[in-house]
Amino acid sequence: MPSLQNQSLQTLTSGLRSGEIPLLDYLDHLQERYNAHEPQVQAFVPEETRFARLREEAGQLLDRYPLSRERPLFWGLPIGIKDIFHVDGFTTRAGTHLDSSLLQGPESAAITKMKEAGALILGKTVTTEFAYFAPGPTRNPHNLEHTPGGSSSGSAAAVAAGLCPLAFGTQTIGSINRPAAFCGVVGFKPSYDRISRAGVIPVSPSADHVGFFVQYASDVSIVAQLLCKEWRSVTDGRKPALGIPDGPYLTRASQQALHHFEAACRLLQEAGFPVKRVSIMSDFDSIYERHNQIVAAEAAGTHENWYSQYSTLYRPKTAELVERGRQIDQKTLQEARQGQKILRDQLHQAMTQNGLDLWLSPSAVGPAPKGLQNTGDPVMNLPWTHAGLPTITLPAGTSSNGLPLGLQVAARWYQDEELLAWAPQLEQALIPM
Repeated sequence: MPSLQNQSLQTLTSGLRSGEIPLLDYLDHLQERYNAHEPQVQAFVPEETRFARLREEAGQLLDRYPLSRERPLFWGLPIGIKDIFHVDGFTTRAGTHLDSSLLQGPESAAITKMKEAGALILGKTVTTEFAYFAPGPTRNPHNLEHTPGGSSSGSAAAVAAGLCPLAFGTQTIGSINRPAAFCGVVGFKPSYDRISRAGVIPVSPSADHVGFFVQYASDVSIVAQLLCKEWRSVTDGRKPALGIPDGPYLTRASQQALHHFEAACRLLQEAGFPVKRVSIMSDFDSIYERHNQIVAAEAAGTHENWYSQYSTLYRPKTAELVERGRQIDQKTLQEARQGQKILRDQLHQAMTQNGLDLWLSPSAVGPAPKGLQNTGDPVMNLPWTHAGLPTITLPAGTSSNGLPLGLQVAARWYQDEELLAWAPQLEQALIPM
């Protein structure tokens, strides 16, 4: 059977439905890979009977859908789920020491849709505590001494290690696009609220986004069209016009990341993509402050009851967030929320004035940092999350120490379809990196 890492989601789902890839044989292959790599990577929340359960569920799928032509889109596809999503039959732990009985709730709407489409739940993936910065045990599959990023640590690492072909995560600042870059996979964050957040423990409801990780850009739309509200069919074969957001935002990236970013932009230009530099976000320090005010204030609200009773169980980074949020008054929070639409409008206006279709930027300030105590700086993802724009991280070569780097691409709000139609073109052009 071909390597899991080399199969596109489209090929895999088609093969499972048709029986060309026998489901039980596929699970055997997956278990072999899991046993070989998971003990080192630690992407999943432990589950003793994982593969016995999966085989039982696979048998039920086979009984329910004996005819291949009747099998739904994701029939038999094993997926990883970040452990802040509620999933029936699984305990939600959210990477915290709080009693798990406090955290349970109705199943995630997105995961229910995936299950109805035939997906199997491989398991819960490791998250930082309550999807903030306090890390779990997960390691970067490309170098076990380095972080996979966060907060969707386990999901990014699981896809990168070939443990599952699709894994779900969330992004409140940079928790999909950054770990995707660190782990060398594709990470998609849709427009704000385009994929339902119901059934997911919130960090900051005004900034939380549900997204996912796959291996190839061409596979993203297969999942997105099932989960995104009001999905449109888009065909656009032209090369999109690309914008570089010049100004204080880009200076937050390291010199290594900027050098690599400039090389990626030149490669795209040589491939025929129009690339233009545009001065934008001159007030980036204010944007940065606003977004962090929203996250802290809303996290304090989310955790008000739990924290008031169990503050000593919170890890220091999460406790600091809640304490900081408690100091932010409603007027400051409301003004910060208003800034989200202001930034979105400014980015849209600049795109219109300069004839741009997409923005390009580094997905992270550099490659994955060494050590597991620091999940990396999400600052390069922050403005796009603040504005609620759809973003995708594409693998874009490696750093001087051999770790992956990513290119972040953003489109207008609710133009996820256009972004995903163009992303495979960009991905192909970046292959020489």
